[in-house]
Amino acid sequence: MKKLTSILFLFILINSFAQIQKIEPEFWWSGMKNTELQLLVYGKNINHLVPEFSNGIQIKEVLKVENPNYLFVTIDTKGVQPGKVKLNFKKGKKTVQSFDYEFKSRENNSAQRKGFDSSDVFYLLMPDRFANGNPNNDNTKETAEIANRSDLNGRHGGDLEGIIQNLDYLDELGITTIWSTPLLEDNEPAYSYHGYAQSDYYKIDPRYGTNADYKRLADELHKREMKLVMDYVTNHWGSKHWIIQDLPMEDWIHVWHTEEAQKQNGFQRSNYRMTTQFDQNAAEIDAEGCMDGWFDTTMPDMNQSNPLVLNYMVQNAIWWIEFAGLDGLRVDTYSYNDKKGIAEWTKRIMDEYPNFNIVGEIWMHDQAQMAYWQKDSKIGALDNYNSNLPSVMDFTLHDAIGLAFKENQGWDSGMMRVYENFTNDFLYPEIDNIMVFAENHDTNRFNEIYSNIEDYKLAMSLILTIRGIPQLYYGSEIGMKGDKGKGDGDIRRDFPGGWAGDKNNAFTEEGRTAEQKAYFNFTKKLLNWRKGKDVIHTGKTLHFIPQENVYVYFRHNEKESVMVVLNSSEKDHKLELKRFMEGIKDFTAGKDVMSGNEFKLTDQLKVKAKSSLILELK
Repeated sequence: MKKLTSILFLFILINSFAQIQKIEPEFWWSGMKNTELQLLVYGKNINHLVPEFSNGIQIKEVLKVENPNYLFVTIDTKGVQPGKVKLNFKKGKKTVQSFDYEFKSRENNSAQRKGFDSSDVFYLLMPDRFANGNPNNDNTKETAEIANRSDLNGRHGGDLEGIIQNLDYLDELGITTIWSTPLLEDNEPAYSYHGYAQSDYYKIDPRYGTNADYKRLADELHKREMKLVMDYVTNHWGSKHWIIQDLPMEDWIHVWHTEEAQKQNGFQRSNYRMTTQFDQNAAEIDAEGCMDGWFDTTMPDMNQSNPLVLNYMVQNAIWWIEFAGLDGLRVDTYSYNDKKGIAEWTKRIMDEYPNFNIVGEIWMHDQAQMAYWQKDSKIGALDNYNSNLPSVMDFTLHDAIGLAFKENQGWDSGMMRVYENFTNDFLYPEIDNIMVFAENHDTNRFNEIYSNIEDYKLAMSLILTIRGIPQLYYGSEIGMKGDKGKGDGDIRRDFPGGWAGDKNNAFTEEGRTAEQKAYFNFTKKLLNWRKGKDVIHTGKTLHFIPQENVYVYFRHNEKESVMVVLNSSEKDHKLELKRFMEGIKDFTAGKDVMSGNEFKLTDQLKVKAKSSLILELK
């Protein structure tokens, strides 16, 4: 009996001090281009254990780090067939723990998946504020913040089921691609609904649903020939992330050692000066302050120069692409990352999926500075830098749109702002592959700035006919407003009809007000026309200097030509068409896409105040 008790005590002792709790990624796929896989293994005091695969899978390296609760196990998956294999952890000759590790079969043509492009139109939504399809998951035992719809900055209960239930609405509208702000778990005790302080990179937040629900969203989109883009955050994690709570090593994140920073657990806020990434005159301390400073107190800054961190992020992104069948990534705060590290992260993903697409948030206000970050930039080459990033966001066009339609034309005001933006297109290596938008989840609502449908129509006529990949922000297509001056919560209002008991259900035609119908019907018609127009997707642009706030441009290819006239002035205009013959050429008439009216292109063209014409030339 004594001997049995001793053995039992020894068994309990071993397991209490060497209990593996997590292996990430929890499964992988056979047939990946990069056959090297690094497993992060976590548990209490496990660094004395020796991993071993039962079927002869080669373990290339077992790395022990500062924290004894981690092992990093690198294996070669070349030739590994789909199925489960035994992964044993041994102490001496004894197996302490054993796991079934699975290698799954890849979907057909997974490596050749086609990402989004300029034929697509993005619909940016915030899942917490879009629709509550499953009220039962509004609060969960495993998450801290509870739903409170009366709090602008709180959780409101929107979820994946709500998005899935309203896909037909988006399909009817003419949307081809959904970009949702982050859906992974964000377990901050307050202000967690935005999702940018993620606490588990392999898990959908249970208040949104499950990993299976996310895959179901992608599958439902693909049935409708629509696409799904994940909002991916490389620059920072959430303070409640389980790895942040027990760091493998101090330099997993950027810890600041100033006296003031040490009072706040190593926190020092970023100076947000992204120009220091390429400014040849910048002081090193300022460049470090941008790249290594924290985005916020709840968002520790990740150290992408640490190869273990970078590898974790690369594998995690690939895991989601394979698991959910993603069609692209939007990368948050791209230009705050360690620029060499993020370039490698991007390259490794694009090497695995050569036809994929990734758009980075480069929130800068100068075209040369934004173009620096696009793949194969000649500007970046001056700095011996290539980001490998296929697509960037056109924030300077956003800036211009925010002012152009309410100003009189001057040398650099009114529609001249828009014109001047496009004069710098030569700076971008691939101009069709940049994202264009009038607003997003971080900016003032367009309909708040302008407050009338005439200016909305002008802006959408521009965004949906110019070069690039258009992005719309949820609810603007029904006239939703929001004042950033009242806080981010106000520009992220609930979509009407997304919650049981809403008096106004704008998801249905009968539920929309007359004003909402006017916005929706205009947007729907223009979006669905755009779908089949290669001349808009990949055509060339010819534009003319605006006069009296009337801006005219042509989108053309070898087969067809579209003439766009934007009259932002408060009065009707008669355009003398002789000036535009370089674009009109031998065409004699144009049919307006929106009204169906035909216009002769002989002497003059009448354009009403605050209106647009989109003419298919005949």
